[in-house]
Amino acid sequence: MSESRFYSEVADQLIIRVKVQPRASKNAWGECLGDRIKLYLTSPPVEGKANRDAAAFIAETCGVAKSAVALRRGEKSRDKEFVVQSAKTPERITALYPPPK
Repeated sequence: MSESRFYSEVADQLIIRVKVQPRASKNAWGECLGDRIKLYLTSPPVEGKANRDAAAFIAETCGVAKSAVALRRGEKSRDKEFVVQSAKTPERITALYPPPK
């Protein structure tokens, strides 16, 4: 198991911890906030729209299908954990923010 600031790897799964900022001007990654990374989303936090959009944005970043990303924790919270089913995604995530040395 490998640990970083905002993600961890367990077998062929990548767990990403985010803090969602809904109703932003654009979908984008933000700064690291301790053990989370800020995720700006244009969607409002109603009826699961922000959760679906967050999963889609993470899938795009990781280069996997939307179906490979699932919300693990935080359905009604801004602090969320997503699971990505793929062993090759850490390279794309570390390109955003390299792990601490």
